[in-house]
Order: sequence, then C-alpha cells, then structure tokens
Amino acid sequence: MENKSKLKIAWDVDDTLIIPPCVNGTNIDIPRYDTIQLYKWFQDQGNYMIIWSGGGQDYARMWGEKLGLFANEYRDKGMGSKDLSIDICFDDCNVDLAKVNVKVNRVKNSVSRKADNERIKK
Repeated sequence: MENKSKLKIAWDVDDTLIIPPCVNGTNIDIPRYDTIQLYKWFQDQGNYMIIWSGGGQDYARMWGEKLGLFANEYRDKGMGSKDLSIDICFDDCNVDLAKVNVKVNRVKNSVSRKADNERIKK
C-alpha cells in the first residue's frame, strides 16, 4: 500500500537558499543552487513547503518568488519556537524549530553577517 502522507518542510532564506553579498564578494545575493535543487526535489514529491525568514514574511515571499520556489506558505521565522507540525527544517544555524532540524553549511562561515542582517531589517 502506498504511503500518501506528505512532509511539512521549512526553509530559511539567508545562507540557506541564498548566499548574501558580504559572503560572495559582490553587491548582490546569489542563489544557493545546491539547496534549491533539494528544495525542488522535496516539492516535486508533493510535500508542503514553507519559506521563512527572520527578515519577515514579505522578505520570505519575495525570495521564494524570485527563486521560483512558490511555497505553500511564507512565514516570519523571528526567534521562532519549536513547531511540531513541521517535519523538517533546513537552516544555516543550530536551531530546534521542527521535529528534525538539518543544518546547512554556510559559505565562508568566518565572514560576519552583521551588515547584511542590518540591510535586511531596513
């Protein structure tokens, strides 16, 4: 018998779906094609997709649409508390926001993200 249950999967934006300018040495954000490919694989399986960001719901929606990753839901991650309705969370930080939390390695982790974080909040 086929298992028809689907997963609810959340994806962070900065350093997970995109590489910020302070890291890539340009003045633009660059898509993380490796992570985007994984996102699309999960989406193609019919899973419920969430894109969230500490930059807010509108920021998450903007990036989802720019990257062609039309999610079922966009959220403000904020400081976030654990949501056991979410099966898997992909994030570049050590988080405990879902049943399973997958840490995506940052590109050039030694580079400070402070300037980009301030830019996003504006």
